[in-house]
Amino acid sequence: MNSEDVSIKILKALGHPIRLQIVKSLLSESRCVCDLNRAFDFSQANLSQHLKFLRESGILEYKKTGVEMHYRVKLKNISTLLNAMDQTVEEYFETLDF
Repeated sequence: MNSEDVSIKILKALGHPIRLQIVKSLLSESRCVCDLNRAFDFSQANLSQHLKFLRESGILEYKKTGVEMHYRVKLKNISTLLNAMDQTVEEYFETLDF
């Protein structure tokens, strides 16, 4: 796998609205699955599938504490990437005002 493949894998993982919300919610702290499930209005099965996708893309990692699974962002530069995306979106909307 080359760097372009990894870039595509990461962007694809962040390209889904639910996964993007999950990652943003984990930027400042780790959270257990039970907290994530309460925070988002989708099924446990759906959440599990998205968490698995984010783990497999290398963005998230987890640690089992007792019976709870705690997730956190593994790639610290994801925050930088998301901030750059927010700025890009802002710039995009500014260019629409001709």
